[in-house]
Amino acid sequence: MHVLIVEDDDAMASALGAAVTSAGHKPTRVSRGEDALLDHRNHEVILLDLGLPDLDGLEVLRKLRQVTHIPILILTARDDERSVVLGLRSGADDYLVKPVKLVELLARIEAVTRRARRSGQSTPHEVTVGPLTVDLDRRLAAVDDRELNLTATEFDLLSLLVRNAGSVVTREQILDALWGDAFVAHSRSLDVHLTGLRSKLQLPGFIINVRGVGYRVEQG
Repeated sequence: MHVLIVEDDDAMASALGAAVTSAGHKPTRVSRGEDALLDHRNHEVILLDLGLPDLDGLEVLRKLRQVTHIPILILTARDDERSVVLGLRSGADDYLVKPVKLVELLARIEAVTRRARRSGQSTPHEVTVGPLTVDLDRRLAAVDDRELNLTATEFDLLSLLVRNAGSVVTREQILDALWGDAFVAHSRSLDVHLTGLRSKLQLPGFIINVRGVGYRVEQG
C-alpha cells in the first residue's frame, strides 16, 4: 500500500516512514500542503499533519476531499476539541494526537483502509447512458451504432462523466482526474476538450453545465 506522509518535521517524518515500511507499505514524504494536493493521486492513504509551512492542514484536507475519497488520517499536535471536531467534520477518517504509538498508528491505518475497501464499488466494464455506450476496458464509445473517434483525453473525460451519471462532477474533480492539477489556476484545456467531446457526441443537452460547479450527465 502506498502511503503519503505530509509532515514538515524531518524527525517525525523519518519515524513515520520507518513504521510504514516495517508494515510492508511504501511511504512517500512531502513537507508542504501544495505538494500533497499535487501528489495524492498516487497513494492509497494519507497521513496529514495540520501544522504545515505553506497551508493550514485543515485547508489541505478540505481541498483533498473535493477530489478524492481515499482515507486521510490527521496526525497532529493539536489536541483541543475544536480542532478534533473540525478535522473530522472536514472529512478526516481518523484523528491522532502526537506523540502517537506507532503500533496504534499502523492499526488505525489498517482499519480505515479496510473500511474504504468494503465501501468501495467495483468499476463496471461497460456503461450505457441513453444512446451512448462506453466500453471502459477497450476504450471505445458509440452513440447507437456510430463509433466515436475520441482523443485519449476526450475518452477519459467522457468515461468520468458517465461513470458518475446523475451526479455533478466538479471542475476540480475533472482537472484532478485527468491532469492531476485541480488546484492549479489554468483550466482552459478542459473547456477545449469538452467542446470537442460535445461536438463528436452530437447529443444536445447530454452534458449539462451546472453553473459555477461542474458538469452532469443525465442517467436517461
